[in-house]
Amino acid sequence: MDSVSSRLLDALRSGLGNQWDFDTNGERLNIRHSAWGTPYRPPRDPPDWGMLLTRIEDGFAARAVPRVAALSVRWGRETDLTISAVQALDPYLKHRRPYTYRQGYLPQPVVRFTGERDPDGALQDGFLTSFVNVSCVTPIVSIEEHVRIFDVWLDVLSRIGLHARHIEIYGSLLPWQRGPVGGVTLRFKHAGLTLGDLVLLWNLQEPVFIASDLGSGLERLAWAVTRSSWRVLIHGPLAAAADAGALDAIRTATLIAGHGIQPASRGPGYALRRLMCAVRPCLGLSFAVRQAHAYWDLVSKLVTPWPEVCWLLEREVARHGR
Repeated sequence: MDSVSSRLLDALRSGLGNQWDFDTNGERLNIRHSAWGTPYRPPRDPPDWGMLLTRIEDGFAARAVPRVAALSVRWGRETDLTISAVQALDPYLKHRRPYTYRQGYLPQPVVRFTGERDPDGALQDGFLTSFVNVSCVTPIVSIEEHVRIFDVWLDVLSRIGLHARHIEIYGSLLPWQRGPVGGVTLRFKHAGLTLGDLVLLWNLQEPVFIASDLGSGLERLAWAVTRSSWRVLIHGPLAAAADAGALDAIRTATLIAGHGIQPASRGPGYALRRLMCAVRPCLGLSFAVRQAHAYWDLVSKLVTPWPEVCWLLEREVARHGR
């Protein structure tokens, strides 16, 4: 086993303690709480989006992990749009600079077009083209610190009703390499539903630049808490009124346009233009835009008011409908 893998396994055993059962098979690892397998019962009165965000923030604050402001959705470096909260660590991890763009608890709106789809091209439950990447991203000094951050995360999950006895950690301890960065990715799930990743990262040229990236999605966390219909959870009363693909496109387009990005033939504006191709001209946008705008505004204050966003998107739909 690679030395990093071995050290990570030792740190997990030591940090999580004897309440967790470890099963290893070569590089594969599976960790379950000793009380794992007890049934999960969703709360009768689940938290709304604002309450869920508050509980997560309070959980991190109780363990001295501050919330930091979200990055702009306009990235303009390796990617046109922000696709992950870990991009906040780029100066440190990729370029070995003594600073980051952000570090701490970072609820980051992101845009990704890589979600799993069914044979007809529709997004599967649990996947969206945009979501809030609830993350703790930070430089660290040791692998043991990485494990302590996961212990913080277990406390945060407990605050929203996702307790350790239903948590399972699994994946490969085999390090991967991507550009100037190496890492080990483990995943964690709650009562069978995958929630996110626990990623140890380092610069391949100078491994002293080491960091922790622990992430999930706010929407997926809410799904784990409620175990309700994914479509209703995300789109509310609109779920039965319109195609899920169109609603997802409006939701993501609202995020992009809300950050001041205009439709264009290239760059970040091209994503906006492409998204609106999925929306039929006969579909009214006002309610869907207002709902999405209010949601994104909970996490990152949008610079473009919803009526202006709505006008811009309607104009783009009309353009494609001609």
